[in-house]
Amino acid sequence: MRIDIDLRRLRLFVEVVRQGGFSQAAKVVFATQPTVSKAVKQLEDELGVPLLDRVGRRSELTAAGKIVYRHAVSLLTGGEDLIAELDELRGLKRGALHLGFPRVGSSAVFAPMFASFRRRHPGVEVELAVHDPKRLEEILRAGELDFAALVHPIPADLDYQDVRTDPLVVLLPRDHALACRKAVRLEKLAGLPFILFEEGFALNELILAACRNKRIAPKIAARSGQVDFIFELVAAGVGIAFLPRVLAEQRPHRLVRHVLLDEPNCKWRIVLAWRRGGHLSHAARAWLAHTREGHAKTG
Repeated sequence: MRIDIDLRRLRLFVEVVRQGGFSQAAKVVFATQPTVSKAVKQLEDELGVPLLDRVGRRSELTAAGKIVYRHAVSLLTGGEDLIAELDELRGLKRGALHLGFPRVGSSAVFAPMFASFRRRHPGVEVELAVHDPKRLEEILRAGELDFAALVHPIPADLDYQDVRTDPLVVLLPRDHALACRKAVRLEKLAGLPFILFEEGFALNELILAACRNKRIAPKIAARSGQVDFIFELVAAGVGIAFLPRVLAEQRPHRLVRHVLLDEPNCKWRIVLAWRRGGHLSHAARAWLAHTREGHAKTG
């Protein structure tokens, strides 16, 4: 039996899954909730299987829904790649670039790179998005981004290019006994309270993985998503914190000292990731080449 699938209904179904419900999906696509609900119901009727289990205000994918969602994302992103390549062939665009950055570290690494890219390619329109790593991976796979800046290691289904590798430093109160050292091993910090970032920040996993390797069970004193606030917590003696050196050097604080973390395998390695097999436009390839130059200069 042949089934003709309406791509608009498929796109609305994908957005319901991404947004976690009909109401939020309706806002994103600028439609009413009944319109979105009707489209998904029609798609279920076309396919002859339920795609969502509706429990109260929540909707969960059925087994069939998971299959349809996986193929729908691939189909829709493939269509976007097709249009992008044809647009380039026809000369309809001067260039467009969609970049995603994490909430921590993007300004220090990418702002100078972005500024020099714009000077070199003024005709390229660039859209920037800032999210946590998991959200960046999600919208990258969905084809909404050309590149996402992620902290290595990254998922195996993505291609990547190195941008910068930086050692970590320990933030200590100015009068701490270790603050005068040039470098410190993780074992020396084992009994001190740690200040980490909020859940979802890649830097946390670097620190916690290093602790697991040394069989250290750190005491977490506080968490924050704001670098400036973390500095203030360290200055107040709440605990110690960790940052890539490039970020710490951007924020001198009279009550905080940063000391190199002497752990060769614990480094902040930021990469540009993209969909394996996805189309890279002329603008995307130009950005990739530009960041490769930047990496060669910074090492």
